[in-house]
Amino acid sequence: MNTIILSAIFGVVMMFTGIFVENKSAYRHIAAIALLLLLGFNIAESGHYNIFKIDTGYFLHFEKFGLLFNSVCIFSTLIYVLLSGRDIEKVGKNVAESFALIFFVLCGVGISTSYTNLLMLFLGIEIISIPLYILTGSEKRNLKGNEASLKYFLMGSFSTGIMLMGIAMLYGSGGSFLVEKLSVARLSYLEALGMLLIFFALSFKVSVAPFHFWTPDVYDGAPTVFTSFMATVVKVAGFAAFIRLFESRYGSMGGQTEHLIALAIILTLAFGNLTAVFQQSVKRMLAYSSIAQAGFMMFALFAVNDTAKEGLLLYAAAYSLATIGIFAVLAKMDDMTFEGFNGLAKSQPLIAALVAIFLLSLAGIPLTAGFFAKYYMLSAIVKTGSYLGLVIIGVLFAAISAYYYFKVIQAMYFKEGEEIAFAPVTLTFKYLLLGVAVVIVVLGIYPNALLSLLYF
Repeated sequence: MNTIILSAIFGVVMMFTGIFVENKSAYRHIAAIALLLLLGFNIAESGHYNIFKIDTGYFLHFEKFGLLFNSVCIFSTLIYVLLSGRDIEKVGKNVAESFALIFFVLCGVGISTSYTNLLMLFLGIEIISIPLYILTGSEKRNLKGNEASLKYFLMGSFSTGIMLMGIAMLYGSGGSFLVEKLSVARLSYLEALGMLLIFFALSFKVSVAPFHFWTPDVYDGAPTVFTSFMATVVKVAGFAAFIRLFESRYGSMGGQTEHLIALAIILTLAFGNLTAVFQQSVKRMLAYSSIAQAGFMMFALFAVNDTAKEGLLLYAAAYSLATIGIFAVLAKMDDMTFEGFNGLAKSQPLIAALVAIFLLSLAGIPLTAGFFAKYYMLSAIVKTGSYLGLVIIGVLFAAISAYYYFKVIQAMYFKEGEEIAFAPVTLTFKYLLLGVAVVIVVLGIYPNALLSLLYF
């Protein structure tokens, strides 16, 4: 409850800051302090210290997994603001409002990780989505961004309608919005259709194929600094909502569900990885890469066991930190093609080395957090004892993903190019980027540094 209420309060504070404070850099510092407080109070709630003692009835239930997931999302957002705050200041005139919208998204994240009622699922997803429609089109003079914003809004509204229709069908069949009340052994056709519609709607939100078609255009058209936030914190929050739905028997409809999720995993891995191979823009490649990463996170929904939950938590941290780090560097560059990275190791050796670590983590190379994240996902499938072919498919597509990630590394270290147009970076930026890389390597060597928090 601390996260939900405080993030909403801090969002309102940021809005009023825009009225009384004229210095744009002050917004970034205020937002960072607020995120630190939010992280602290969320950790305190994990230790059963609640500022707001509110009886949520049968709407919300706060448990260790959801609170730790909140901490990962808040920490990732803090890193995002520290690394990319200066770039946020360059997008549009309403800088304080942009930070306010980010806090409102975190409010939705808090609801999405803690709901026990389908109405709260709807509210959480919408509180996350609506600010993103605005952030996507925040660069008003960018026609590409305006097009992306309109496309995202129209398709997002359509998927919301599908979700509401699914929720209505489930209520009409069982007379309750509670997730636990929907856990029945035998499903009626109306309940099965309702579950299917909710599955489709959430698949749209997290870019699972074949509902991924909006992702490349929206991620590419949105300002790079906001694409970073959309592709990380927002995406993993959608999976947190997904797994809360699937960890009860409500998400299990026998073999039909397994067939459906397995098909979604294969399609998502195939579309994401194979299309990313042919991209010329690193930003667009990362957009398709995010679809492929969603395919790996879908393994958690197939297995829905303790290993899957641990893997999803570790995946959220590894994927978010690495992607935020890469986008922070990408936002400093004028040329976002692969050629734009030619010779970066000579002009910016430290930054090139750190980008290489981030890319290796996304590829799942050992000694990075991404390796254990993928390992846990594949182990979760093995523990189910069914569809072991998915493990082989996952490994094959992970190998394919290494190809387009290594293309960037190859460009930085083994190709010559013209002088790179790279925006000036401060020592603070480099140290922060180094800190993120250290966290990724530490989690790659000792993943229990994060996962043990689930049990203590």
